[in-house]
Amino acid sequence: MFDPTTLTGAHTWVSLVAIAAGLLLLPALLRGEARGTLSGIFLATAFLTSASGFLFPFNGLLPSHTVGAIALVVVAVAAYAVYGAGQMGRWRGIYAGMAVASLYFLMFVGVAQAFAKVPALKAAAPTQSEPPFAVAQGAVLLLFIALGVAAVRARRA
Repeated sequence: MFDPTTLTGAHTWVSLVAIAAGLLLLPALLRGEARGTLSGIFLATAFLTSASGFLFPFNGLLPSHTVGAIALVVVAVAAYAVYGAGQMGRWRGIYAGMAVASLYFLMFVGVAQAFAKVPALKAAAPTQSEPPFAVAQGAVLLLFIALGVAAVRARRA
């Protein structure tokens, strides 16, 4: 499927691991729990997938670079909340919100990649400016806003 010895393959596998770790971490965040090892795996792979995106050749600033830069800042804040501030006080809720936001960015890119690579989705939105793409991305955004709010509330309790 993906050749992990290429940059694209390694980037794809790290992205899939980050998404899987984030999805496994999400229920714990919604219950207000901390999962140390799983948080570490998620934060490390989320960082690696965003950082490795900058290794691909490009000419000029692309939207993917903007998303990647924002995602790196979000994961850095989440990592500081865990490892720098020890999730003390407000940092518990900040960690939960930033972790969910980090997972959102991974899913945002995943949806874009699905529309670029899956033939049926590509046919529905060949330029990713058509309504099916906008509806899918809007639904993902609304879902993650709700999940983020719930995770922050759970971690503040």
